Amino acid sequence: MDSLPIISLAKLNSQDPAERQAVADELGRACREVGFFYVIDHGIPQPVIDRVFSDARRFFDLPLAQKEALSIKRSAHNRGYVAMADEQLNPAAGADMKEAFNIGVELAPDHPDLLADKPFRGPNFWPEMPDWREQMLEYFDACVELGRLIHRGLSLDLGVDEQFFARHLANPLATLRMLRYPASADAVKRDDGGAGAHTDYGNITILATDGVAGLEVSTRDGDWIQAPSVPGAFVCNIGDCLMRWSNDTYVSTPHRVRPPESERYSVAFFMEADPDSIVDPRELRPDEEPKYEPVRFVDYLTGRLNATYGFRAEKE
Repeated sequence: MDSLPIISLAKLNSQDPAERQAVADELGRACREVGFFYVIDHGIPQPVIDRVFSDARRFFDLPLAQKEALSIKRSAHNRGYVAMADEQLNPAAGADMKEAFNIGVELAPDHPDLLADKPFRGPNFWPEMPDWREQMLEYFDACVELGRLIHRGLSLDLGVDEQFFARHLANPLATLRMLRYPASADAVKRDDGGAGAHTDYGNITILATDGVAGLEVSTRDGDWIQAPSVPGAFVCNIGDCLMRWSNDTYVSTPHRVRPPESERYSVAFFMEADPDSIVDPRELRPDEEPKYEPVRFVDYLTGRLNATYGFRAEKE
């Protein structure tokens, strides 16, 4: 395989079960064979996507002191600014040469989860820029709905009820992450280091890119292929949690970002399960011997983030 499949989601909302199943089959094939795919006809208007990239540039252009005032190190809930070289997705490759900003589910000040300081349910950090918060939340909400739609297709492919994941995605632990990779003089020399080779932690990642090359995906044979920007499409991949949930029916795929020759922006949306969802492969693959023990999603995610940059949220 030297390229990723491009899948139209238009007929996932069809009234014809056969048309929905045909799209589901494409999604399932991609999740089994490579773990990455593009989606088109996804329902998120291009102006909404364009505004997010514009807002990302507005934020990353701020003076470092203003960004550091919103540092993720001040949050116990995976929210805020990640400075250059603060992450090591692949420790063997050294620090990642990127900066990022994380936004989680926005809760009302009197929401019980926020008042109880539950993991990943704390307040977002918002820079003081006109319309920034509102436009980010518009994009966030659109991605939640797209994530739910893709999960419906995966339910059909896995042979369970089409609404299987709906009860696990009522209040998901989703994260919107803006990323900036500076131009690198080592772009030709280094294969790893923009973002080190890694697999994602959760269920599904929905990635928008700005057209600058950098993202590479490992094939099942261990070769690296480029994932170029496709106009109007998102790059999607499954994460380790969905691999676990599906009892390795789907396999998550290592990927990396090479240091780019010119400045590169991307916007990743991580669609996760509800915090108290029990990830149990026996639900999705009841006829198979489970390879993993059941785990509460919030405990699973906390453990994974601890390994990346010492995430400090306490388990309930």
